[in-house]
Amino acid sequence: MTQRPQQQQPLHRNGIGVPSSDVGFWSGLIEGAFALTQTVFMPVWGKIADRYGRKWVLVLSLVGVVVASVLFGLARNVGEMIAIRCFEGIFAGTLVTVRTMVTENSTSKTQARAFSFFDFTGNLGIFVGSLLGGVLAEPALQYPSLFGSIALFKRYPYLLPCIVNGALATLAAVMNIFWLKETYPARKDDEPTPPSPSIRDVFRAPGMIPILVLMNFMMLIAFGFHAAMPVLFFTPVELGGWGFTPAQISYYFAAGGVTQSIWLLLAFPPMYSRLGTKYLTRLWTFVLPFTYGCMILQNWALRRGDVPLFGVLMALQLLTATGAPMVPTAFQLALNNILLSPHALGTLSGLSLSLSSAIRSFAPPAFASLYALGVKEQIMAGQLGVVVPAILSAVLFVMCWIWLPEGVDERKDTAKSGKKGNRRGEA
Repeated sequence: MTQRPQQQQPLHRNGIGVPSSDVGFWSGLIEGAFALTQTVFMPVWGKIADRYGRKWVLVLSLVGVVVASVLFGLARNVGEMIAIRCFEGIFAGTLVTVRTMVTENSTSKTQARAFSFFDFTGNLGIFVGSLLGGVLAEPALQYPSLFGSIALFKRYPYLLPCIVNGALATLAAVMNIFWLKETYPARKDDEPTPPSPSIRDVFRAPGMIPILVLMNFMMLIAFGFHAAMPVLFFTPVELGGWGFTPAQISYYFAAGGVTQSIWLLLAFPPMYSRLGTKYLTRLWTFVLPFTYGCMILQNWALRRGDVPLFGVLMALQLLTATGAPMVPTAFQLALNNILLSPHALGTLSGLSLSLSSAIRSFAPPAFASLYALGVKEQIMAGQLGVVVPAILSAVLFVMCWIWLPEGVDERKDTAKSGKKGNRRGEA
């Protein structure tokens, strides 16, 4: 992750020469190409993991990340950056296999806690990676006494964070080779590998299609609006935004990261244990439209100069918005529960993540453009980009209420526990 935070900077400053006004477009195009490549290859890695086991798929994928990370730091034009990110997208088996192995190492009693830690560590990795990317970029300029005489870092000022990223991936691969135990049931027990269920077989599991649709509809809203949020923060109050300074934006995201960690680590396991997927998702999709409503009222409060009211509304909005990631996590547990065969977990993970990657390739620019249009044309006083997600969230609540199937909290895979999981998915 350490190479990604500086992607915008090398586009403009690394001899590539993209104008500042076009950096956002090209950065979005590079990430979109990466996400589309993942969309294609994630199901492939899932099928391979279900046929040959998880461990070596993870190791091979990490080797691909090592190569792609270093090559990205050597890119000298936009075409090379796109090609390298697409190459990295081919090795999309890391997240597929890790998610699968987390499932296989948990039971109906422990999976909520396991996935809360899984999501938390992912967010922690993004935070630390972003920090390292900024600290290690342009080392010849930032640390001339250490790197100023090294011509390689002068010619490729963003290579060092990419090397560090590759080194970390190398360390992970080596650790996995020597210490990671295979979790795929057949490989772990030295049994003959059974035929891997097809994607069609996965889709045939009762309730699979509704849950996948609901989960990815939620991801559409989340990915899209998250991309529009920095624009909202930056936009002047009179045009519909909050008029935040860069420092205030950083404080907001830092507070959001802390709050989200609390929701995932401390609140999600007991809430899932008590409510299960069905009622937890209904509760939070009911809350989400009011979250967006708070954001609209926050602009109204700033227009009136009522800073205390803005602060109260922001606290409510931040508290409810940062709990939203519990919804896709609950949907993921429901997918694990209704899957009929443990030998299809890799295929399921690959399929689920592939759909999310497809959404990530188009939702951010679509929602950011929608918000920009609302501001430019002053549609709904510049609030169009907030009103639409609010409406979509209300639609999602109705869909969860009428379409979420019964039995989503009863784990069908009994390979780990030897008995059917409890009704509410105990944490």
